[in-house]
Amino acid sequence: MATPALPPLPPALKSIQHHLRTAQELDKREPVVAYYCRLYAMQTGMKIDSKTPECRKFLSKLMDQLEAMKKQFGDNEAITQEIVGSAHVENYALKMFLYADNEDRAGQFHKNMIKSFYTASLLIDVLTVFGELSEENAQHRKYARWKAAYIHNCLKNGETPQPGPIGMEGESFDVEKEEAGSSSVHTGTTQPASSSTYEANNTPTSNYTGIHIPPGAHAPANTPAEVPHNTGVTSNTIQPAPQNIPLVDPSLYSAQSGGEVRLTPEDFARAQKYCKYAGSALQYEDVSTAVQNLQKALKLLITGRE
Repeated sequence: MATPALPPLPPALKSIQHHLRTAQELDKREPVVAYYCRLYAMQTGMKIDSKTPECRKFLSKLMDQLEAMKKQFGDNEAITQEIVGSAHVENYALKMFLYADNEDRAGQFHKNMIKSFYTASLLIDVLTVFGELSEENAQHRKYARWKAAYIHNCLKNGETPQPGPIGMEGESFDVEKEEAGSSSVHTGTTQPASSSTYEANNTPTSNYTGIHIPPGAHAPANTPAEVPHNTGVTSNTIQPAPQNIPLVDPSLYSAQSGGEVRLTPEDFARAQKYCKYAGSALQYEDVSTAVQNLQKALKLLITGRE
């Protein structure tokens, strides 16, 4: 079911343009993530300007899109339960990040990985609809957005980027100029692409050599960024990637719950979160990440320790 068309994006709301474009790219492949991209855009737009007629009209139509999607996917627990939705979006965002990070560390610099870094940062923005970002995700967002700008500017200037985590410096990245010829937010009428430049000049210089990267680093099957041509993978074909399945922790077989083990509400919440992450990982056939999270949940529930 097609989502209702939006009117032209008001200039005052241009900061949500790329989140809406990401939603359009994911509509068919990742409708849950697309839904939350629109929800983030809606909430952010309401904070920016919900009173002027132009903005009010646009946000009203965007709300109609959200309602239509909610009816269409009403039986999907990732839409009806926030904890499931949060795990789903976070898992996809981190896989996008990890794909770009792996390409970067391997010295494979191309448009696809730049876009993946930038899209990952947008999706981490979206996680704020579920509450405050964790310190780790905030770090990932800052690093991904800066890396996209840094690599883009290096290639633009004919320089070879330095792979891997390095100290951050001020960079800016104009997405529109790099996506010349791509469509802007579909609104039923053609609108000129407005400049939305990421400025990293206000980002404190920081060394990211110790950045924590979660396990399961491989590209998501349905990444919206185009697949590099030299991989031999077409955009219409999902190729299963070989996976290293972690061994089951032997201690889990002999672990016994002692009488003194008392689980707190926080323990139950963490165990539930690990299980949700495992379920979300399986949607991407990521067995390794699923097994690791399930083992964490089991160990916590059996021993009261992580």
